[in-house]
Amino acid sequence: MKQSQLFGKTLREDPKDEVSANAKLLERGGFIYKTMAGVYDYLPLGWRVLEKIKGIIREEMNAIGGQEVSMTTLQPKERWEKTARWKELGEEVMYQFKDHSGREIGLAATHEEPLTEIALRSIHSYKDLPLFIYQMQTKFRDELRAKSGLIRGRELLMKDLYSFHKDEKDFKHFYFNTVDKAYKKVFQSCGLDVYVTEAAGGSFTKEHTHEYQVLSEAGEDLIFYCSGCRFAQNKEISSFKIGDKCPKCKGEIQSSKSIEVGNIFPLGIKYSKSLGLVYSDEKGGKEFVTMGSYGIGVSRLMGTIVEVYHDEMGIIWPEAVAPFKVHLLELKSSESAVKNFAVKLYKDLLAKGVEVLYDDRSDKTAGEKFADSDLVGIPWRIVISEKTVEKKRIEVKKRLDKGVKLISVADFFKKINV
Repeated sequence: MKQSQLFGKTLREDPKDEVSANAKLLERGGFIYKTMAGVYDYLPLGWRVLEKIKGIIREEMNAIGGQEVSMTTLQPKERWEKTARWKELGEEVMYQFKDHSGREIGLAATHEEPLTEIALRSIHSYKDLPLFIYQMQTKFRDELRAKSGLIRGRELLMKDLYSFHKDEKDFKHFYFNTVDKAYKKVFQSCGLDVYVTEAAGGSFTKEHTHEYQVLSEAGEDLIFYCSGCRFAQNKEISSFKIGDKCPKCKGEIQSSKSIEVGNIFPLGIKYSKSLGLVYSDEKGGKEFVTMGSYGIGVSRLMGTIVEVYHDEMGIIWPEAVAPFKVHLLELKSSESAVKNFAVKLYKDLLAKGVEVLYDDRSDKTAGEKFADSDLVGIPWRIVISEKTVEKKRIEVKKRLDKGVKLISVADFFKKINV
């Protein structure tokens, strides 16, 4: 991609109405555009990051047998009244309104009810179980505290997985082993260290649930945790205080703000009972299906990565989620050899399948290009200048490194394994 043609320009100053680092840096870097509080448009750079995150999630969900679907956002009131959540969610987060015919409709903040209803046509026998269905879809939540950029939005991208089981034993194995392991792989691939945190279930379930929390001063949650054995509890259900002994390893309990990037909920038969989802067991008897619900905030994950990986100059993307792998900077020169060298290297990188953003802009100084490169945060930076061409070398720098190296193109290809 040539930067001169990129839709979405960098900004020199922080947006005045933002307080979080992720919102400031993502807007300044040309990744997102703010429409209103808690509602952001994703520009090409931002969309590429989201697609990388979605790819990581999709790989793990498919690996555990998940089948991907896409469900509707518009929801009829009648469906949600069966579980009494029309009123409950309407008072908390669900956008609700009447259409032109006077019918009451809501925008789905989650999809337990819709998928349970759909499953009535697919689940009849124990032979149909277990079943794992997921989607990645925009959700809408009437959020009163939409002030933390992508971390707390009113329009957000979420991955939600729903599992259907014949009994509690089968559910618990999937919940505590399969999904938990898949989630840890997702967050590790995104470069995040998570604490699996015991929490309350809210409007989803009366049982204890589990959240995946990333320690960060930008977080809105507060957790008590043990850095030794990784035990953690959300403050809302915890009786711990700083300095208490860990119940698992007797280490010292600490406390920190944190960002919730994922959660898993045991649903029991709450939704299957309300909507009549039953199956025939091996003896022909009728049993309610046991369910679970599992979420990852995809857009929130993007914001969290920025909160964890940035410095005073800009974003520092982990390579797995970076919009491009290489940022190629061509410095302004009267020598045509500089342009020729840069263009050839750009084409060679593309030919080898390397994702590269080529800063070919002729109206920017070297200082402006370096500042933009640090702000955008692509892992590898290559500079082509009169000096490098004269020496038949390229100037290479990793985003986190302080110094630069002059090396051959062949040696650089070896460094990035192409």
